[in-house]
This record gives sequence, C-alpha cells and structure tokens, in this order.
Amino acid sequence: MRTRTRGIQLNDDGSRTLNQVYKGQRIFERLGKVSQADAEAELRRRRDDIAAQELRNGAERVWADGARKYLIECQQRKARSLDTIAYHVDILLPYIGDKPMWEVCTESLEEFINDRLDEGVKNATVNRSLEVVRTVTNRAARVWRDRGKPWIGAAPLIEMLDEAAQARAPRPISWAEQAKLLPRLPDHLAEMVDFTVNTGARDENVCGLRWEWERPVPELKRSVFVIPPEYFKTNRSHVLVLNDRAWDIAQRQRGRHPDYVFVYRRERVKNLDLAPAMQYHRIGTMNTNAYQAGRKAAGLETVRVHDLRHTYGQRLRDAGVSKEDRALLLGHAVEDMPEHYATATVARLLDAANSVAQTRDRTTLLRIVNG
Repeated sequence: MRTRTRGIQLNDDGSRTLNQVYKGQRIFERLGKVSQADAEAELRRRRDDIAAQELRNGAERVWADGARKYLIECQQRKARSLDTIAYHVDILLPYIGDKPMWEVCTESLEEFINDRLDEGVKNATVNRSLEVVRTVTNRAARVWRDRGKPWIGAAPLIEMLDEAAQARAPRPISWAEQAKLLPRLPDHLAEMVDFTVNTGARDENVCGLRWEWERPVPELKRSVFVIPPEYFKTNRSHVLVLNDRAWDIAQRQRGRHPDYVFVYRRERVKNLDLAPAMQYHRIGTMNTNAYQAGRKAAGLETVRVHDLRHTYGQRLRDAGVSKEDRALLLGHAVEDMPEHYATATVARLLDAANSVAQTRDRTTLLRIVNG
C-alpha cells in the first residue's frame, strides 16, 4: 500500500519498501519495520546520491562541449543566424569555455559582462551573448542525453540585463539626409541602402536576397520576392514588394551572381582590360566600415542600418498608407496575415509602396517636436 509519500510502500506486515524511478534510475530497497520518517529520510538520501552522481557526470562536460554541439545543430538545420551565434560563442569561450556545464550561471559570467560593458557595448548586445549561453545550458538539461541521461540535472540561472533603460528611439532619415548619405557610400552599398529605404527590408534580408525567391506577377509586369520562413525574423513567409525605385535597383543587379541579388567584388583600378581580381560574393552586412565612414561624413553618426527600415515605415505613414498595408509591406507579424497575396493585393501594395516617393519631408520637423 502506498503511503503519504510517493515512492514509499507500506507492506501488510508493517514493513516499508522504497520503490521509485528518480532521474531515470530505479530506487528499490526493503527497509524492514522502520518508521515513516526514517523511510522518508532514506528516500531523500538515495535521491541525493543520484543527483550528486548526475552532477559529477555533468562536470565532465564543459561549456565548450555544449557550444560545439549547438553550433553543429545550427549548421545542420541551416540556421540563418549561424554566423552570429558563432561570433558570440567565440567571444564567450575565453571566459566560460572550460567551466563545467552546471557551473555556468550569472555569477560566473560577471567578468564577461563587465568587460563587454567597459568596451562600450549596450545591454542588448550583451544579452545576445547571454541568450546563447542560456540556450546551450537549457539544451544540456532538457534535450541532450548521455547514456539516456541529461547532461546536467537542471539549467543554471542566466539573468538578462535590463534593456529598457538603454532603448533608443527610431531615427528615420529625411530626404535631404538621404541625399547627403548616398553619394558618400561605395556604389554597391549605396544601391543596397536605397533599396532598403524603398522596401523596408531588414539588413539580413537585403544582404541574403536570392534570385530563386523571385516570383513574377505578369499582370503587373513586375516580380515580388517571397522570403521563406527560415530566413525571416517572424518565422513566416514574407512577400517583399518592390516599388518602382527598388525594382530598378534590382534590375541593375541581374547577371552578376547566380544566387544572390546584392553582391560585391573588388574592382581593378588599373589594367582594366584584365579579368577581375575576384569573383562576386555575398555581402554579410551593410553595417561595414564603409557604411560607418559614409554616415559620419554625412553627419549621420547615429543612423543605424535598421533606421533605414524605420525610414520606409515613416514614409508609408506620411503617405497615408493604412496600418494593415504597412504591416503587410514591412512583414510585421499580425493575426490572420496571409502568406501569399492575390494579384489585386499586390497591385494595391505596389501603389502604396510607390506612394513614399510623393511624401512630404516631415521627419526633421517631427524630431524637433518630439524632442
């Protein structure tokens, strides 16, 4: 007969037996005629022994082992953020790489956090690294198994830093500022920036835009690009609608690379009759040294690449585009958003996207009013 404590049975002769599966191991022992309190104490001792053994087993696994396994998993599922995750792992390894997995917690990360903050990075940037740490330890506790048992008994606590206090308001650029910025950028980067303020696409979607995602819309004599869920932030398909300006930019990229729309190669400055020194290759990010130098030369040091997306969003609002259509054009996750659009919907969105060219330049005034 089961007693008030799960795992302790009272037999007909008054003796007690331990019978429980704990962390995958069977605890079974006939205790004889002992009290309930003694039986509970013995059960706790046996459970503690198993937990201690699990910790010792987990101590054999250091954080670098988990980070390596996690990167392999990301590579196998072709995670779009693989390079970013690898970067965070690289800067974390000197601090926690050789620490036992169960020992990696907020306290053991203090040196890493303080060093990063001393370098001037924001809390949000530090949190991206901490999220990688937390993902690895969580998977060690909940997913990864060694001889049928988890790597560690429980995931240690990893606390995030407060981002709200450091959050910066969006900084869309005006038409005049755009005219100052573009000539100060290399040609390939100027095209990408111009494309972004006319589509609102995120940095990774501009840099990684593929020709295989292009879908012609014959009735409009135009194409759209359908970005697959695994490459889009909200993990759903996004139909990228190109206004006239963005369409012209995309057309100029044709024939340069079989896979990617926006590519770069170092061009010759002499011996121009010879073949190019390098082949075209995919661009990793618009936020390069060239972009940072260009924005500084234009007096726009505070304008991030993501602010180009905010610029498109504000111009859509200035043009009177409805909230629903702005959400469709920007790819915001809203309830009942369709993954593919009818031709009539694309035509309406194309008109809305083109309307940004006729907007009044109100961004400077709005920034003054809003402080």
